[in-house]
Formats: sequence, structure tokens, C-alpha cells
Amino acid sequence: MPVPENINLAAKYNVALPRYTSYPTMPYWDVEAFNKNDWQLSVKQSFNESNLKDGISLYIHLPFCENLCTYCGCNTRITKNHRVEEPYINALLLEWAMYKNIFGRKPLIREIHLGGGTPTFFSSENLKMLIGAILLHTDVHPDAAFSFEAHPANTTVNHLQVLYDLGFRRLSLGIQDFDPKVQLIINRQQSFAQVQAVTSQARRIGYTSVNYDLIYGLPLQTLQGLATTIQQVAELMPDRIAFYSYAHVPWIKPGQRHFTENDLPDAKAKTKLQETGRALLNSYGYSEIGMDHFALPGDELFTALQNGTLYRNFMGYTNQHTQLLIGLGVSAISDSGYAFAQNVKNVEEYLKLVKQGELPVFKGHLLTPDDMIIRKHIQNIMCKGKTTWNHHEKPCAPLLEGLERLQPLADDGLIELNSWGLEVTPLGEGYLRNICMALDARLWADKPPTQLFSMAI
Repeated sequence: MPVPENINLAAKYNVALPRYTSYPTMPYWDVEAFNKNDWQLSVKQSFNESNLKDGISLYIHLPFCENLCTYCGCNTRITKNHRVEEPYINALLLEWAMYKNIFGRKPLIREIHLGGGTPTFFSSENLKMLIGAILLHTDVHPDAAFSFEAHPANTTVNHLQVLYDLGFRRLSLGIQDFDPKVQLIINRQQSFAQVQAVTSQARRIGYTSVNYDLIYGLPLQTLQGLATTIQQVAELMPDRIAFYSYAHVPWIKPGQRHFTENDLPDAKAKTKLQETGRALLNSYGYSEIGMDHFALPGDELFTALQNGTLYRNFMGYTNQHTQLLIGLGVSAISDSGYAFAQNVKNVEEYLKLVKQGELPVFKGHLLTPDDMIIRKHIQNIMCKGKTTWNHHEKPCAPLLEGLERLQPLADDGLIELNSWGLEVTPLGEGYLRNICMALDARLWADKPPTQLFSMAI
């Protein structure tokens, strides 16, 4: 796919904006109108509507890391004390039991994703205990997709084999950059040999999809360093690559103050890093999938893009969609299709609430009919690069206002806008977040006085 070459255009659209893993985005959730009872009712409704047909998805947040990666924006707990593993697993299982009680019937598991933190912080024995207990008294969908995130420096053959035996076939390795200077300043060190070893072991065991995470815009990152990293990655040919923009939000993540803005590439240099990375990945045979993702033609993400089943949620892009996504663990986010809910962000508070038999949800949002309409169009743009307006439905005022905001993007050649809908142009493929923001009715109704989101580039 072509990459944007107009630096002036890139500068114009390099503004702070959401990544649109949900709509409304979290800062615009109506938390005052939300309560746990309504959340449980929405979960029950969604389960009844969709479980037998599509199954449900589980996201399990495992927050522990032995070391702080200073670029990281995730909710983590830094510790070398592995005695935290079993109490946390016990709490996860108690929370899962609460949800199974809400369901009232045996769940059909379609997806499981272990995220972090560092899931491979946990021993293979404890991960076996966790997943074995999660799957107890459930059915597994014949098209189930189980995946986990892993640190190349601590992932063992036992981790890979145990999780494979439990049904996991997808592995995601956090690489970020192979440049030693970059690894040192972001405190994320793993060698090419370690990544190569884990990748080879996973494929030998039978994993069918290996993803690498890469980041552009990191401190001390250079064009040559990034090009060398991608060249090394291409030697191993992972099935998927997530090529993300570094999100500099030190007011949210103080660990990012380990370096300063002077260590970061400026907007022009970062744009060049993005363009170079996309072009190199294309040259090695990877196709761009939605935003920030690339896949080889044989991968399921590529197939999903081709047949129109690509979907985006809090876990990123997936090749299949369940109406109900349950997030277990500290800070985990759930989506019932009718509402969102997030768990408390503090480990001790999470453990306390679950031990008391209380769902650890602390905030959420009940979707309105207008939210549902805008959400559908944003989902279509992020996954299909196009969307259509339904003229048989009652006009949605927020959507009509969004159409007016889309006109300047059409004038700049990012989209083709007409009476039936819009289609993203090749030029606009690098600006999906900007296109979605034009439809973001809640953001435009209450524009933030301070920066809430990372920059587009």
C-alpha cells in the first residue's frame, strides 16, 4: 500500500487523538450513568444472545514484570517476587466464577488472550493451573483462537509446550527495536539470538502464528537502526507484525521520564521512521492490515481483511468477533456489546474486592443508540477502510455533524465521501485515526482542555 509522502500533510494531521480500540473512548465514558447491576444485566443479555452461536472471548491481564520497560504504557506491577503468582491466579479464578454465575449456563470459549505485563513472568506450571481451571466446565469452540504475549528473554520451551498443549497456537513477542542504544534507554533488552530461539522453538512445537511488536519513534532511534531491525526481523519472517507509534504520555506513565523529549525524534523525523518502516515491511512481502498491523498472505489476519471479517477491540485486531468479551484481572476491560466496564487498576484493591465476592469493576459506560451507530462506522473504517450510511434508519444527529467534519479530509484526498458512505483512499490509509476522530461525537462535544491522547505520528 502507498505511504504518505506529503510531510506538510503529515504535520497537519499530527494531533493528539485516540487509537479507537473502542467507541466511545475511555475518557468519554459516562461513568455517572453506569452501575454494576446494569453491567451484569448487559453481560447476561449478551451471553444469552451470542454464546451458543459465536461463543465468548476472554482477556486475562497478568500485570507482573521483573523490570520496568520505560517506554511502556500498560498497567504493570514491577517485582521479582514470584510468590505473587498464586494469590493472583486464585483471584482471577474467583472473578471468573462470578461471571460464570452471571451466565447461568456453560460458556463456549472462542478466544483467550493473555496480556500484560509479562504473562511469561508466571511459571509454566502456574499458567497450566490457571488455564486448566479457566477451561473447567466450559466448551471450547471448534474455531477457538488462544494467544499470549511473551518476553523473548524469559520465555522457556516449557512455557511454549504447556500453553500449546492447552490449545494456544498464537504467540506475540515484544521486540520494539534491536538497536542496543535504544534497548538500553528503554530498559528492554533481548538479543536477536533469543528472539530467533523462541521463534524456532514455537514453530517446531506447532504454533501457527508468531507476531512481533515493533515501535517507531523511540528515544535514540535512528532510520538506520530501524532499517537494520526490520532487516533482522525479515530474516525470521514472523507471520504478523505490529508496527506501533511510540506513545509519549509521561503525565500518565512517569517511567517515561527516564528520558526527555530531546531524546525523541521530532515530528518530521518520526514521520520518516513511519514511512520507512511501512515501505520496508511492504518490500518484504507484508500487507498492511488496518492500522499499525502487517501480515503475510498466509496469515489469518490477511484472510480476514480479504473476506471482510476483520474486527478490532481492546486486544487489537482479530480475525473473528464475539459479541461478549470478558476481561479478567487488574485494569482489564470488558465489552458486552451494550456496555463497557473496567476493573480497578490497583493489585491490592483487586485482590480485596474479589476475595469479598464483589466484581472488581470500578467504572464503565452504557452505550446509547447514537453510540452504537458511531461505533459501527468507526469499526468499519478501522477494519474495512470504508463504511456506508443506512438511509432506512432514523438520521443520527451526531453522525450528520460528523459528515461535516469529514469534508476537509475529503478535500485533502484522505477519503472519498459521497451520499452512500465513505472509502479511505491509499493516501488516507496512514490517517485512519484522524478519519475516525471526525466522527467522534463525544470528543467534539467536549474537547479536552489538556492532552489526553498520544500524537497521531
